[in-house]
Amino acid sequence: MEKPSIVAPDQWQQARDELLKAEKEATRALDALAARRRRLPMVKFDNGYAFDTPTGTRTLLDLFEDRGQLIVYQFMDNGPKHFCPGCTWFTNSVPVTGLAGLADRGVSWVTVSNMPLAQIEAYKAKMGWTLPFVSSRGTSFSDDCGAGRGFMLSMFLRDGEDVYRTYNTTSRGVDRLVFVNSMLDLTPYGRQEDWEDSPAGWPQHPTYG
Repeated sequence: MEKPSIVAPDQWQQARDELLKAEKEATRALDALAARRRRLPMVKFDNGYAFDTPTGTRTLLDLFEDRGQLIVYQFMDNGPKHFCPGCTWFTNSVPVTGLAGLADRGVSWVTVSNMPLAQIEAYKAKMGWTLPFVSSRGTSFSDDCGAGRGFMLSMFLRDGEDVYRTYNTTSRGVDRLVFVNSMLDLTPYGRQEDWEDSPAGWPQHPTYG
């Protein structure tokens, strides 16, 4: 297997400094994109779906768990004997404390799949997952989100009893995420920190306060 070339310490530092400059530029570009994302309009979304859950039937509004924002990851349904390796890898990468970090910012998380609930629960037990999973089987939720038989990450915001969709991404827009902060960057209110370029009236607090 080939390896990186070997150079003197000063040559390595020069190369690293050049890369750091590009990394800083990329960070600023990502911050600017996140600012644009927080200014996206939203679209009203149907709340009539009946999701099958271990505790009974629940609506999309119910999945907010009384919080203001909701992240939905749609796990592919590849049939009863095959589970999407990408969705499995992504779910494995969600840290145990990740959902608590989101909840601190008023964001709930749920993984939705068209798989029957019994199949979901069996796979959860096998993988040792504790994330909340629900089944959208028999509903048009996946198609209405634009995921179809694929995977997708969607952001929702509630206003009283009304639910709105604010953002969605798929493909590499999902697999490059590093969990909590990157997830918050996709939500309508962002990380809610005072350094962010957000619209007037958006909730914000000191970064380390």
